[in-house]
This record gives sequence, C-alpha cells and structure tokens, in this order.
Amino acid sequence: MLDLEFAELSDTGRVRKQNEDCVGHVLPSTPGQVEAHGWLFALADGLGGHEHGEKASRLAIETVTHGFRKIPKGVMHVSLLPKLVQQANQAVYDAGNAEPKRGGRMGTTLVLCALRFDSAVISHVGDSRCYLFRNGLCSLLTHDHTMANEQLRLGILGREDASESIGRHVLTRCLGSEMFVAADTLTVNIFPGDLLLLCSDGLHGYVTDAEMQRTLDRELDLNAAAAELVSAANQKGGHDNVSVQLIRIRSVQRMGLYRGRPYRLL
Repeated sequence: MLDLEFAELSDTGRVRKQNEDCVGHVLPSTPGQVEAHGWLFALADGLGGHEHGEKASRLAIETVTHGFRKIPKGVMHVSLLPKLVQQANQAVYDAGNAEPKRGGRMGTTLVLCALRFDSAVISHVGDSRCYLFRNGLCSLLTHDHTMANEQLRLGILGREDASESIGRHVLTRCLGSEMFVAADTLTVNIFPGDLLLLCSDGLHGYVTDAEMQRTLDRELDLNAAAAELVSAANQKGGHDNVSVQLIRIRSVQRMGLYRGRPYRLL
C-alpha cells in the first residue's frame, strides 16, 4: 500500500508585510481511502501585482481541497486535477470581477500533486514548482509559465540570460486573469525513497537547485528540512513569501491498467 510522510511550511519572509502564499492538503483517513482517493497536496502564490493576492491563493487552495474531498471512488487523478484547477480558476476569476471598485482582478499560481498506488500526478499554472529528488538527483517536473521561460523555449534567450531576465517574474499564465485556463499535467511513477518538493518562487528564485539538493541529502527529518529551506531563502534577503511542501515516499503499491481500470501487480 502507498505510504508517505510530509511536511509543509509557509513564511512571510523579511520584506513583505503579509503572506500571499497558501498551502493545503487532503489526507486519506482509512486504508480504503488510500486506494480509492489517495493524497492531495496544493500550493498557491497570490500575485503581488494584483489586488487581494492573499485572498486569491487561499480561495484557490480551498476550492481544490474541497473538490478533492468530494470525488467519487476511483476517479483517475490525471483527469481530475485539470478540472480542479479550472474550478479554482473560475472561483478566483469570479471573486475578482465581483469587486471591480476594489481593484478588480485577482490572480494566483497553483501547483497540485495527487498520489495514489505508484503514481504522482502534477498539475500546475504559473511559476510555482514541483521537483523530484531521487537517488541524489534533482529533476524539475514543472515548466514555469513565465515570459523568460517562453523566450528560452523559443531560443530567443539562452539559459543564463533567461535566469537573469526581468521576464522571469512576468507570468504568461495564472489563475484568475481569464475565464478559462490551461493547466499543464503530467504523471510520474514513484518509488520508495523518492522525495517530492512543491514550492513557490520565494524558494526557487533565491535558493538554487543544488542548494536544495544538499539540504535534502543532509537533513532526513522533513520538518527540519522545510525549516532549513525557508531559512536559506530568508538568509538571501527574504524578499518574497516562501512556501514549501515536502513529500517522502515510504512504500508504493505497484499497479497496472487494463481497459482503464487499475489492477494490482504481484
């Protein structure tokens, strides 16, 4: 049976007056729910350039966690998560347009990670990220929806120029700006010992992938590791809110699919 441990931490940082990040999760309460529903982890970063960033991120997290709790038994995460992202987008969009005299638009990034059997499904919009750490290697699973990253993909900028470009802070996709949003969704097989990291740009914008790797290789306790990552971002200025979720896989349940239905592998 799939088994995991997790830790999460969100911090205002040293510069901003309020925390516009928000984190949330849904945990199975019985062995039956482990197989029928699995786990959900969610992280959102409200946009500081828009009004009510704190409200937008909180609303996004509340929408997806509420929706995940109501799913029927056995729903495939790969089809579910993009729908939850769209529901969150609609909620943020409606809330922003309901307050035109107080700033109108609201916006937020969102990254979701759902786990069941031997798979993790990640769905995201914006530049909040999901990493996979396995056997001493770090893999970025998400693709930042930023101007600089699009210019890198098109060959307009090199990797070093993109990492320093002002466009790295300009989102090309977020929740709340339009009535519909397209989420990028992928599935990865997970193995015992794997470590997944969800984070806002308050972490990855200041702490390098190599620094994250060294911290996670050195610190086995997830709560301590989360605190150390947040502290590292704050030591580099703490210019942004910083949030992390760490998920360590203890064991998995190997599954196959036959005509769209999962079955247990011996």
